[in-house]
Amino acid sequence: MCGIVGYCGPKDATDVLLDTLAKLEYRGYDSAGIAVFENNKIRVEKSQGKLSCLIEKIKTDGKPTGHCGIGHTRWATHGEPSDINSHPHGNKRVSIVHNGIIENYKQLKEFLSGQGYAFESQTDTEAVAKLLDYYYDGDPLETIARVLGEIEGSYALGIVFRDFPGRVYSVRKDSPLIIGIGKGENFIASDVSAILQYTRDYYLLEQDEIACVEDNRVRVYDVHKNPVEKELQAATWDVDAAQKGGYEHFMLKEIYEQPTAVRTTITPRITEGMPDFDECGLTDEKLAAYNKIFIVACGTAMHAGMVGKYVIEKLARTEVTVDMASEFRYRDPLITDKDLVILISQSGETADTKEALRISKELGADTLAFVNVKGSSIAREADMVMYTHAGPEISVASTKAFSVQIAMMYMLAFKLAYAKKKITKEVCAAYIAELENIPEALENTLMCKDTCQYVASKIMNADSLLYIGRGLDYALSMEGSLKLKEISYIHSESYAAGELKHGTISLVTEQMPVIAVVTQHDIMEKTISNIKEVKARGAKVVLVCAKDVEIENEAVDYIVRIPVIMDALMPMLAVVPLQLIAYYTAVLRGNDVDQPRNLAKSVTVE
Repeated sequence: MCGIVGYCGPKDATDVLLDTLAKLEYRGYDSAGIAVFENNKIRVEKSQGKLSCLIEKIKTDGKPTGHCGIGHTRWATHGEPSDINSHPHGNKRVSIVHNGIIENYKQLKEFLSGQGYAFESQTDTEAVAKLLDYYYDGDPLETIARVLGEIEGSYALGIVFRDFPGRVYSVRKDSPLIIGIGKGENFIASDVSAILQYTRDYYLLEQDEIACVEDNRVRVYDVHKNPVEKELQAATWDVDAAQKGGYEHFMLKEIYEQPTAVRTTITPRITEGMPDFDECGLTDEKLAAYNKIFIVACGTAMHAGMVGKYVIEKLARTEVTVDMASEFRYRDPLITDKDLVILISQSGETADTKEALRISKELGADTLAFVNVKGSSIAREADMVMYTHAGPEISVASTKAFSVQIAMMYMLAFKLAYAKKKITKEVCAAYIAELENIPEALENTLMCKDTCQYVASKIMNADSLLYIGRGLDYALSMEGSLKLKEISYIHSESYAAGELKHGTISLVTEQMPVIAVVTQHDIMEKTISNIKEVKARGAKVVLVCAKDVEIENEAVDYIVRIPVIMDALMPMLAVVPLQLIAYYTAVLRGNDVDQPRNLAKSVTVE
């Protein structure tokens, strides 16, 4: 969750650290801190709150002056947000920043307390800092290697030793960390987006590799202290992609980037009008042989999987199970070597999804990852990977990542149906042709912005909402409800429309908003009857539907209409008004849209 940076070079280290931390604040904003070498001593400045609080504190205390240091922006796991619990942690000899969870920190604290160490914070990280100090004998590499043998859990660490004022050491296990390679300056960072304005070149640090970073060189070692040669990577994103570009919020920018993101995702995977997955070796023969498909993901990515389930089962007549990654690992899933497990993750670092991947591989299933970040852990560990090419998604609430994920699910569904001979080549090509029209249809859908803003003004003071739909519309309702609660802080729930009368309709009272999604013509009348049921009980009904849907004026209060396309592909368009309604509701309530409370973008802890 947390964001880590480090810098060695000729520039003012404080300025660079604060600038790079600003690019990672989406990873956590409970507190922030830096440790900078100043006159051969480690000077620490840290503060509870957002990065702006740290910047104000530095203005008061005076800016640390130096050319090497580490920084951190925190999403709290152990210990409430406070100045004391903020990173960096350490003492005059060593200071560290940490992303992850140290599972045996209580045992380490007990041991270190017995050695005379006093603990100030409630964090697990402080135990690592003191363990480094305990073992330190003047050799940082030896000390780090020894500590790695003692700690259990997940970690990305940035470490500075007072005796080596021009160096930043780093190591990772199950938490992301890269080494940025510049000209006369080098970096560490949790995400390449943090350093794009300085360099696009970087090394991917592998499990338990230790990096020693200086201004003019980078050395990498394995856990046995043997040198490791690294392959230089280059980021494909540019600086502008990680900036707001004139939009008020990253979320709004990313909503408007969806037509381009979908086009960039699908176009390279269409050959002669047919879906082409040759990039990862997923041939028709391989697809046809799978008995069952499991889709494992969290949050928004799981909702993309739900869309995939409906379409795959309908077209390919293949059984699909969608699992929350956080539950998958504990239910002893019935997976065999004849099955395919699809892991969906924007960051490619989602902790629960990574564990699900490892379990699936142990059970012998083939694994396919849909991820957005090149070289991420899930991408590297899966048998097959397909990148979604959405570009950086900075807002914590995911939007364009969802759109490209369901675009990939559609392509897989079409290819699987063709491979299993459930549809002809001509039908498959027709579906692909419809999919190719989606970017233009998305651009037209975005024209509903003003209507969505008006709807938001009517629901912004609600205490609770219901989202309803059937089939694909139910999957969309789940995503719409999640978006609203994530950023507006209004309680909302999604229900299959047919389930309302089995209990949930008891919640409906006068003036309660109900957002209904109606895009599937074969079940439209049934959903409309459910809309009339809630309307009869006083609900304020918002209807999201295609332009050709006919419904009595008295049955709904507000209608958001979107272009008419093939029913199976309607989720690609219908999600846009749900995103915009959530966005404008949060804006009207005065919330921080891009950094909602208690959330972080990349969930790298369980």
